[in-house]
Amino acid sequence: MINTINMNSYFSFGFRIDSYLPLPELPPLTQPHTSAENTVHITRMDLTLQWSSVVSDNEYFAVENNQVLIRVPDTAIFLISNGDSITVSPFEGFNEDKIRLYLLGTCMGVILLQKRILPLHGSAIAIHGKAYAILGESGAGKSTLASTLLRQGFHLLSDDLIPLTLNENNVPIVSPSYPQQKMWQETIDHLGMSSARLQPLFDRETKFTVPVTAQFCSQPLPLCGIFELVKTEGDTLIKPIQGLIRFQTLLRHTFRNFLLEHLQLRSWHFTTLSRFVSQIDMHQLQRSSSHFSAHELADLLVNTLQKEE
Repeated sequence: MINTINMNSYFSFGFRIDSYLPLPELPPLTQPHTSAENTVHITRMDLTLQWSSVVSDNEYFAVENNQVLIRVPDTAIFLISNGDSITVSPFEGFNEDKIRLYLLGTCMGVILLQKRILPLHGSAIAIHGKAYAILGESGAGKSTLASTLLRQGFHLLSDDLIPLTLNENNVPIVSPSYPQQKMWQETIDHLGMSSARLQPLFDRETKFTVPVTAQFCSQPLPLCGIFELVKTEGDTLIKPIQGLIRFQTLLRHTFRNFLLEHLQLRSWHFTTLSRFVSQIDMHQLQRSSSHFSAHELADLLVNTLQKEE
């Protein structure tokens, strides 16, 4: 049994999180929650021997049954097990900010996969009581576009990692994560903001955590649209995603999709996508790399939603 004394308790991604390490990014648990099967425990233990004993052709991760070991040099070894526990084994001289970064990113993405919750790589925005996902590769500008939409009065559901479950009618539901974005200094400058009071992700980093508590949506919402953000040398424009490309888009932007094979989740992933992919409006937003185009993209997105409604 896990000792919960001196644990910090939160509610995020749709479940309770009990952590030995304070996670100030997450909303604290405010209501009684006793379901053990919907709780994730984050504890600390030396995993050096376990890492040295695994058989893997990769120096950074290993998978054994429903356990995933991840080794981050100069930071920690993480063990993610059965969708309900994360064990942290810090290296000497570790940076606590980096540990939290991996806990709330890669580790939580693995937890979602183990729980059979679809993790998409992107930002989710609440617009008029519905959720819309902005997907894209790292550096595509997802958080920049999301921040621009927040400045227009909309609300954030999740940044970087979007948890999706399906209800009894196969409607995808987005669970809120936590009220924070991550933004590069360049983006902050373009948006006319100041980083003077913002916390870097970790030492000497030019990417900052940006709290958005006042514009955070804490209620699960149905996912009603997906926008894939891609860079282009041409003009900024939007076009529908149709046919099999819809399925391929969701496969491409499933968070840490390289783990699907290792966790024997290919069949589950295919079935899950098939259950809702045809129900969701999907568009590709082509972002011109010749200039700062976040405001144009936000207008294209909002205008498209207005036309569809």
